[in-house]
Amino acid sequence: MGTSALEDRWWRTVEHYFQAMKFYDEDYRERIRSCGKPKEAKALGMTRKIPLRADWEDVKNTIMLDAVRCKFMTHEVPRKLLISTGTAHIAENAPMDAYWGIGPDGAGLNRLGEILMQVRDQLQTD
Repeated sequence: MGTSALEDRWWRTVEHYFQAMKFYDEDYRERIRSCGKPKEAKALGMTRKIPLRADWEDVKNTIMLDAVRCKFMTHEVPRKLLISTGTAHIAENAPMDAYWGIGPDGAGLNRLGEILMQVRDQLQTD
């Protein structure tokens, strides 16, 4: 499922877009965008052979929010599913990721869950 047009390009998934946006290098961004699977995009995004953009820590949450919002505004089936969760708490069950998910002990920051709830609230009021 394609995410939609961001940065004037079509992205296969949020993962592809997010990983590509870590870098200023346009050729490397395109290499990530062209990956067949999100896992491949993530692997390329994890490299430190190419420098991360200097402002990455400052912009990563906004980049994820923009990508998630675009996905749900573009695709009806996922949008309806997200809206159908009502006011339920959403937790990204990522035991290896205590930033975007709940981490191994459930006490992670759950930033992706928070973004999903924020986007859901916006969609419900639209």
